[in-house]
Amino acid sequence: MPSDIPPNHGCYASVKVTAPKGSLLNPRWPAAVSSGNVETSQRIVDVLLLALKDLLPDQIPAQGQGTMNNLAIGWNKKTYYETIGGGMGGSPKFDGASAVQVHMTNTANTPIEAIEGIYPVRVLKTALREGSGGEGTHPGGMGITREFFFLEDAVVSIQSERRRFPPKGIGGGYNGKCGSNLLRRVDGTIIGLPGRCTLRVSKGECLIINTPGGGGFGQK
Repeated sequence: MPSDIPPNHGCYASVKVTAPKGSLLNPRWPAAVSSGNVETSQRIVDVLLLALKDLLPDQIPAQGQGTMNNLAIGWNKKTYYETIGGGMGGSPKFDGASAVQVHMTNTANTPIEAIEGIYPVRVLKTALREGSGGEGTHPGGMGITREFFFLEDAVVSIQSERRRFPPKGIGGGYNGKCGSNLLRRVDGTIIGLPGRCTLRVSKGECLIINTPGGGGFGQK
């Protein structure tokens, strides 16, 4: 599509989308469905771009974090929800950006002062996750590490991807690191949490979210 034509319905008239009944994108009742706009959409973009990488080798970037790291925390009469950024994949011309949402986003980073001023939680750490971006001629961006210390008991719900399969590098670039969700108990022991889970946490425990880095582009 020429760059001087704004996107409109006519631009996509020649595109046909096939989603067979019973597939991931057209499930049958009573299949469980959730987070289509924030997680399933990421998988679609990753698959489509990966399929085009050989056809358009100078235009397709390495895979980004591939998730929005949805985090919801509930207390009595209060609920906190945020999506947490990660690494963008390296591209033929540029390094991947760090600590951003990739492909799907309409949210901004919530200031720590706002979180701590409203909710019974303390943010112990928000930092770039060093070494999480894949190496390459244009390396992938870094993810984020965010740690929440609970001042009251709460219920935590996490919906995230890329906890087992990393964002792929392209053209000889290395993969980005997978994300991880961890819970540090009051006694200091740390347990791993699934990518999607709901759990009760106690006062004095700490939730650690490590978001994925982006894949690298090209051999370093």
